[in-house]
This record gives sequence, structure tokens and C-alpha cells, in this order.
Amino acid sequence: MYKIRKKVIIISVYAVVLVLFAAVSMILVPDSLTDRAFSILAGVPAVVLIILLIDGDVVRKSLRDHLRRQVFDKSETHYLVDFINKLRFCYSLDDFYKAIADSLESIADCSILFVDCEKNYILYNSPNRISSSVKVRDKLALNFPVTWDNGTYFIDDSLGVVSSYKDARGFFISSDKQHFYVFCRYTKLFDLDIYDQLFEEFTRFQSRAKTIANLSEISGLTKEWQQLADTQRSFLPQTMPNIAGLKLAAYFRPLVNVSGDYYSVLPVDKHKTLLMLGDVSGKGLPAALIMGLVMNTVKIIENKEDLVSVIHEVDKAIKGMRLQDKYTVLFLGIVDTQKMSIRYINASMSDPIVLSRSPDGYRIKPLSSNASLVGIIDMGDIHVAEQRLFRGDTILMATDGVSEVMDDNGVELGDTEIFRQTLQTGAAKQPQQFVDDIVNLVMEYNGDKKLHDDVTMMVAKVGY
Repeated sequence: MYKIRKKVIIISVYAVVLVLFAAVSMILVPDSLTDRAFSILAGVPAVVLIILLIDGDVVRKSLRDHLRRQVFDKSETHYLVDFINKLRFCYSLDDFYKAIADSLESIADCSILFVDCEKNYILYNSPNRISSSVKVRDKLALNFPVTWDNGTYFIDDSLGVVSSYKDARGFFISSDKQHFYVFCRYTKLFDLDIYDQLFEEFTRFQSRAKTIANLSEISGLTKEWQQLADTQRSFLPQTMPNIAGLKLAAYFRPLVNVSGDYYSVLPVDKHKTLLMLGDVSGKGLPAALIMGLVMNTVKIIENKEDLVSVIHEVDKAIKGMRLQDKYTVLFLGIVDTQKMSIRYINASMSDPIVLSRSPDGYRIKPLSSNASLVGIIDMGDIHVAEQRLFRGDTILMATDGVSEVMDDNGVELGDTEIFRQTLQTGAAKQPQQFVDDIVNLVMEYNGDKKLHDDVTMMVAKVGY
């Protein structure tokens, strides 16, 4: 634009001179044919001046665009213009490198060095003596450290900053702790205004590339987490087994992709079925790892009737992982549909319950805790509890994400009369309908707030 401004100034001075000449001519020359001729001649620049005054912006813009084309499109500056035009459509480093190769290297015969100063890493260099030289890179790193201010700078043959672009051997852009060096013998022929455009477009590219890279990373992580979530769900029963004398239903809603909640139904023999439901401390990947470990440990144990041995094996497996502060609460119960009983160990689970029919409606019988946390402290002596079952009894096991959901006043659902009524009313229904009633109550009670815990439950109805 320096050349453009120079030409505009020359043309403007010429127009002013013509106007002054015309004015003087009309005053000094007699009224004759010659005088009329001078008057007509003088009127030409006057008309031009009037046009400039009436629509000066349009004329100036047209003139500026014409001169820009002359300077940018036909001089050496068009090399950088071509690169800038390609840079506008670059969305990744690969796009950027291709634009360098196609414009600056192949056509403009420039040598390029692109450095991530913060990581001290060469992102790109042209395969020639200058940009491939270790000495050159070391000197540039010494002269222009990571703390260098953002902007465009000219460099000389000694690889130092030079104030006059006429003495420049090249230039570099410093932005966001990255330096983009362009070595070119005819740097002095580039129009000065093109550097502002290049810097602006380069910073826009950096922003685009960083945003897209972050989105790609998030997308990749999302896919990995989704794969992990899918793997975790594969540990859980895909469908409830068809067991004589026992109808089952379950609900599983993790707070995030993966969860520390788990449940399982494992037939022991024709009449006995092991029901398991638990909750690992914490959230995310560590909890998911413990969940998978517990599920697999219980699955491979041959004698699942020996509940004490089962829970000791789970305790041993978790402690063997050596994950700090990781443990599980756990309910193990064997339902015997022939003997009509449930033998169980409740290792600190929120009380599972049995809903048993009576003349006054369904009574709630807790299956109270009789063991400590699993996987973090010495469990001591463990005793198996047993409770009698009746035809039509409903067993409900749920993690604390059900009973501890709060309303706007901070009151937990498990402490309310509506929760008790929902349990007693729903106990007569089929297991899936009962589960649906509880889920609906949880969501309504929570309102529009985000849930703060996983929600998992399992229902078994006996005698059907």
C-alpha cells in the first residue's frame, strides 16, 4: 500500500495544479477565443474536482482497488496474496503445510521455518540449507525467545531484527508462542501493508486450528469413553434371566458415561438365585475399574452359595488393586424359591427391603447391614443373615442415588411419606411397573435439577 499511497498523492497534486492553472488563466487572459479555450481546458479538472467532492469515496475506492490490483496482483506481493488466500481455507496444520509448499516454496521460492517456541519443537522446515540448518535454528531461538512479543518483524542476513524493510533478508511472525519464519531475498519488494493482512490471517488460522484440534480431541475422548461405557454395560445383564418362581426387573442410569454402580443375577441351581447390587466409591474410570473387578470376581467363583467366601474374595481383589480410597458397598442375597427364604450379607448398602403383603397393606421389612465396607478396612467376622419370604413378596435393592435425591428444600426422598406410599402401592405391581413408578418419582422429586449420583435398582418378585 506504500506504492498505492504514493501514486494517489501524485495524482492528487496533479489535479490541484490543473485547478489552480485554470483559475489563473480565467483571471489574466482577455476575453477572446483563446480565453474560451483556456476556460474549457480549465473546466476539465474543475469537473473532476466536483465529481470527487460529490462522490469522492466511490472514486477513491475505485482508484485504490485499481492500484491495489496493479501492486498486489502484478508485483512480487502477489506471492503473499496467494498464500493469504490459501491460508483463509486452512483448518489444520496439514492444510497449512500444503499452502506453504504450494505458494511460498514452489512459486515464490521462499524458505520456511515454523517453530513452536514453548515446546522447543520444529513444526515445519523447508528442505534447504537455511531452514534445515541447526545453527540457524539455534541462533533464531537465542535471538527470539518464547517471550517475544506478538507481531511481524524483519530480519537481516545475521538473523537479527532490522528496522528497515529494504535491508531485510526475510521476516517472521510471532504469535501465541509460535514463530513463522520466511526467508526471501526480495522481501524488500513486498508491499508493507501486506504484512498486516498476513499477520491477521495467520492468527485466525491458529485460532481455527486450535479449536478444531480441541474438538477432535474431545471427539476422540468421547468415543473412547463411549466404548468404555459400552464395555461396562456388557458386564450387566442385557436381559433378565427367566427363572421359575422369580420375576425380575432392573434400572441403571449412570451420572456420567461410566459408573460405579452394578447389579447381577446369577442362577445357582434350579431353586436358588444369587442377587447382587453394589456401589463403588467415587465416579469415573477408577470406580468403573472396581465395578468390573467385582462383577468378574463374583462371576468366576464356583461356590456362590458360600456368601462369606464370596465377599472375602471381593475384598481381597479390591485391596489388590491398591487404588487409594476405593471401596464398595455391596448386597449379596440368595433367594431360595423352594425354601422361600433369602440368605444375605449386606455390606453397608442403603437398606434393601422386602415388601410383604399383610391385612393392612404391604409392610416394609429392612434387610439391614451386617458387614462393613468392602475393600478398604478389615472386615472382621461376617455372619450371614436369613429372612423368610412369602408368595408375592417383593425385594427392592437400590443404590443411594434413589433414596438420597433431594427436592428444592434439601429433603431427601427416602425420608418422605410419598416415597413410602409409592413403595407400598407399587409392591403389588409387576416388577417392571414397580421400577417405573420409582424412577418417575425420583425424576419428579428432583425437579429440573441435575442428578448428583448414579441411579440403580433391581426388583425381584417371589412366587411367580
